Amino acid sequence: MPDDTSDVLVVGAGLTGLTTALLLRRAGLKVTVIEARSVGAVTTGHTTAKLSLLQGTILSDMRKHFSQEIVNAYVQANLEGQAWLLRYLEEHKVAVQQRDAFTYTTDPSRIELLEHEIRIAQNAGLDVHWAATEIGLPFPVQAALRLKDQAQFDPMDVLETLASDLRSRGVRIVEGVRVRKATSGSFTALHTDKGTNRAQHVVLATGFPILDRGLYFAKLTHSRSYVAAYRMPSASGSLPENMYLSVDQPTRSLRTVPQYNAPDLLLVGGNDHPVGKRISESEQLKDLDDWAQQHFPGVQAVHQWSAQDYQSANMVPFVGKLPRSSGNIHVATGYNKWGMTNAVAAALQISSNILGGSIPWAETLSHRITSPRDLAEGAKFNAGVARKLLTGWNSAIFAQEASIQDSTRDAAKSSNPVDGPSDEPKTEQGSNGWVRRQGLKPVAISTTAEKTCQVSAVCSHLGGILSWNDAEESWDCPLHGSRFSPTGQVLEGPATQDLKTISPDERS
Repeated sequence: MPDDTSDVLVVGAGLTGLTTALLLRRAGLKVTVIEARSVGAVTTGHTTAKLSLLQGTILSDMRKHFSQEIVNAYVQANLEGQAWLLRYLEEHKVAVQQRDAFTYTTDPSRIELLEHEIRIAQNAGLDVHWAATEIGLPFPVQAALRLKDQAQFDPMDVLETLASDLRSRGVRIVEGVRVRKATSGSFTALHTDKGTNRAQHVVLATGFPILDRGLYFAKLTHSRSYVAAYRMPSASGSLPENMYLSVDQPTRSLRTVPQYNAPDLLLVGGNDHPVGKRISESEQLKDLDDWAQQHFPGVQAVHQWSAQDYQSANMVPFVGKLPRSSGNIHVATGYNKWGMTNAVAAALQISSNILGGSIPWAETLSHRITSPRDLAEGAKFNAGVARKLLTGWNSAIFAQEASIQDSTRDAAKSSNPVDGPSDEPKTEQGSNGWVRRQGLKPVAISTTAEKTCQVSAVCSHLGGILSWNDAEESWDCPLHGSRFSPTGQVLEGPATQDLKTISPDERS
């Protein structure tokens, strides 16, 4: 990637980045989009793409932290984001399905959550109503809220349309280029693995901000959740017609997917958990599948995947200027799983800031005050991060003894072939990962269908000890959600540096 100068550099080719780039290009600015992987490779491409203002219990949770004025501004931002995207998709003839949205519970003890949500939503001007308990699901529902005329779509259709539109306007979308760091001057310089680019303004639309100046890694929680697409045999029954989200634990999200010249598919999502938590991700997918088979007998899984989301402690996304960036680096993150409306709202807010405009709801959200409750939540989160850091390093230390024992055992087996091969743990999928010690270095060792790899087990962001994700064959960091391939390449930030490869005989 040759050195270049733009008015605006947008980092990240998801919905936030591409929409921001389009708004700024329409205003006549020279814009370049830099994407570490490919368009839609991370969060946007893996979302269930519900364009809805009925968002679980987001509003009532937000009201615990802020006044109704802040909640109203959030709703207005999402309404404008929704309206802008629907207009754009209609203009470009992108398929959109109009659906009613339902938030429901199967647990009588959680009805009170819905009572709080409907009160706050109605105070914010949303036409949310109680629904009958018969809402089109094949299991009993204790209570449900309904918001009519929301929307759903294929997120990749949207991104491909935006990317094509941008290219037709002369915007370069550079894929496969990872930003490593930024330096400030008369222009902000982004240093990538393929060269340096400069711009008057930089927009970080990377899910988790890849620069640490705003300390967002200390303000955001991160989670992975799972989705499976199912085909329903025609003799097995009908699929639910609308969009559904439970407030139960674990959560369940449902919607259908229209297919060209074929029956609709059913999407079932849920089972979110902190990234890098020491669980089996494959078991989470299995649990989701068991639930789908129980309630929709006969369905056949055709695709399974997972996605990563980030949540702010007070439920309001962080959108605006990055601290200590001379006002030239802009950030958007913390959409709390509702990225379709919030991404476009963030793009509207950031483009307005760059162009010198003013949006009333954006001004209100930008001047919210951190409350003592927020500080307490932040302290609790960071204490948890510290515990994960200590636990991870302790586990790596204890692994040293096991590694020594294994080395002794393997040496004995090599002199006595009758004992057979080493009994390293393997999963049913034929892959596994574990952390060992080589001298003082925690080493992440993985065996997949392709090969065995050894890389540093220390996250290149802030030193967390990585955990193996057995569903996606990746190394995940429990501290701030960075993810790496078995060979050490960054998959998701905030890390920007790959893991060091460790040779089997390397010692410290």
